[in-house]
Amino acid sequence: MDRFRLDGKVAIVTGGTAGIGRAAALGMAEAGADIVVLGRSRDPEETCKAIRALGRQALGLQGDICDGGFADRVVNETLAHWGHLDILVNNAGMQIRTPSVDYAEADWDKVIGLNLTVLFRMSQRAGRQMIQQKSGKIINVASVVSFVGGMYIPAYAASKGGVAQVTKALANEWARFNVNVNAVAPGYTLTEMTQSLHDDPVRSKEILAHTPAQRWGTPDDLVGAFIFLASSASDFVNGHILTVDGGWMAR
Repeated sequence: MDRFRLDGKVAIVTGGTAGIGRAAALGMAEAGADIVVLGRSRDPEETCKAIRALGRQALGLQGDICDGGFADRVVNETLAHWGHLDILVNNAGMQIRTPSVDYAEADWDKVIGLNLTVLFRMSQRAGRQMIQQKSGKIINVASVVSFVGGMYIPAYAASKGGVAQVTKALANEWARFNVNVNAVAPGYTLTEMTQSLHDDPVRSKEILAHTPAQRWGTPDDLVGAFIFLASSASDFVNGHILTVDGGWMAR
């Protein structure tokens, strides 16, 4: 079981103040990692306090991850504090639901920018350090929408399809440097972003009917996948998109 431990590792988690990102940060801290928590609208200090309560170190940084200067600062401060970077969880994301014929150009750019472009830029910055170290784990947050089109979410579907392909592309390049790039693809998971969908009695019923587990997922359901992909237990796993969806994709 020691292969699943993360003692001595340092992880950056984008969007780490709530939902899936917070669960990933706390789960990896429980497994032994020190965590850099990034937040934009929320102060990361609350999550940092929870991490410290687990006996781990935490560094909270608040800013717009779409800003390249802030992204540089995140990596630079991580290295200044610990001297190494072992894990990057690219979790920050957004969704805007609108019929495709009415989808605003600005909304398209925002969703693609945060969900896909920022993910690639953060992977670049972390990847340079990890290649130099000859070790590292990058875990992207994809979606079951990486495989299907969904409805009324054209930019989200495009971005998450892109996340899956970027994951594979970087894995192809960086595996030889002992840098593993993989993704977790959540199914319908109850978070702030999906609350309105969960509360829609028609859509929620349809989702449950398509989910063999017959329930919505929770952020805690994803923690084991993050720990596995962050740990040495996954050292020969490269370019994989791991669905955690209650069987949704099996239907």
